[in-house]
Amino acid sequence: MVARSEEASALPERFQIRTAAAGDEETILALLHDLAVYEKLTERFKITREIVRRDYLSDRPLIHCHLAFEEDRPVGIATWFWTYMSFSACRSLFLEDLFVRPECRGHGYGLALLAHLAKIAREAKAGGIEWRVLEWNKPSIDFYERLGAERIKVWHTYFLSGDALAKLAS
Repeated sequence: MVARSEEASALPERFQIRTAAAGDEETILALLHDLAVYEKLTERFKITREIVRRDYLSDRPLIHCHLAFEEDRPVGIATWFWTYMSFSACRSLFLEDLFVRPECRGHGYGLALLAHLAKIAREAKAGGIEWRVLEWNKPSIDFYERLGAERIKVWHTYFLSGDALAKLAS
């Protein structure tokens, strides 16, 4: 693994990460759509400009969004929200989406986005950062493990939706 200071110095001066703001709706939609294409999940892509305004950019957003730019060109996105770890009695940052456009990979942008979130987590005294990765996504798995992230093998993720959700709710 390249040392962080070496990786950070490799970033172009014109690279920046900032919190998404009003006017970024199309950028957020485009980056998330690119992620859906990469993950082969476009059939699940339901997000709209109005949803971005409501859930990402409102006064009390449901999800936080940070955008990475090389000059004025959007190159990456990180979306996240707070969770709480009962036994540890502390909050945790849950990384919902981390994406760098394929043609922009290899420049340290993904590492910079994760480091940015790590600073947010540390400042909030969070216990850590948690995320999921598709089992076939070996490049991402290798990247995360090089950073020292550990795959949790004893937990399975479940999701209740559709007819099963409706049946249980009734």
